[in-house]
Amino acid sequence: MASWLSSVLVAALACLLLLLRPCSSWSDAGATWYGPANGAGTDGGACGYQRDVELPPFSAMVTAGGPSIYQDGKGCGACYQVKCMDNPACSGNPVTVVVTDQCPGGPCAADRVHFDLSGKAFGALAKPGLAGSLRNVGNIKVQFNRVACNWHGVNVAFRVDAGSNPNYLAVLVEDEAGDGNLSAVELQQRGGAGGWAPMQRSWGATWKYNGAVKAPVSIRLTSSSGKKLVAANVIPVGWQPGRTYRSLVNY
Repeated sequence: MASWLSSVLVAALACLLLLLRPCSSWSDAGATWYGPANGAGTDGGACGYQRDVELPPFSAMVTAGGPSIYQDGKGCGACYQVKCMDNPACSGNPVTVVVTDQCPGGPCAADRVHFDLSGKAFGALAKPGLAGSLRNVGNIKVQFNRVACNWHGVNVAFRVDAGSNPNYLAVLVEDEAGDGNLSAVELQQRGGAGGWAPMQRSWGATWKYNGAVKAPVSIRLTSSSGKKLVAANVIPVGWQPGRTYRSLVNY
């Protein structure tokens, strides 16, 4: 009887561990902060979002990523939950941040995973009234978890690069919900001529197309997990460099 009971308990424990494992998705990382104490790090950053980092939906809750997070620009727009537990000032509550910049050296390169958070995001990890104390520590251990970006009520936007012209189009893509970052971008010109043509990543979150541009232009996005989304005729006839055109869709 004792042997049978032991076997049952072992099996039950194994099943419990199997059930718990998918819920334990937090991993270890390092975290620092940069820029103004309550600001968005720096205006723009390596992803190219410029002052949009201060505005909704980002609202300064942003981070520069070490190499494993930034991924040469492929990580731009991805969302993560981050929490700290090891300092008395830490609240232990997760905050959500979006990758908008690159942190290439120092602790960002030394750690396997590193978040260089905006001052606002770093302070949000603290207990009420202790944000300054936590920022004074400067370099802390955190746990992180990749999550979907939930930009409720905000659709994907396309900012046409200032260097674009009738024979060259570059657009910065931002505010993608879901995965947040993209693995491919394609365009289709007026009336579907030529089908879907691939765009190349220029830098950060900016994608480019070398060739004649006949508007209106539709743009098809492929997220990092392979989900596709079409912004039909989002670049209109009479488009202008420097202008932002917001679509009617999001993931």
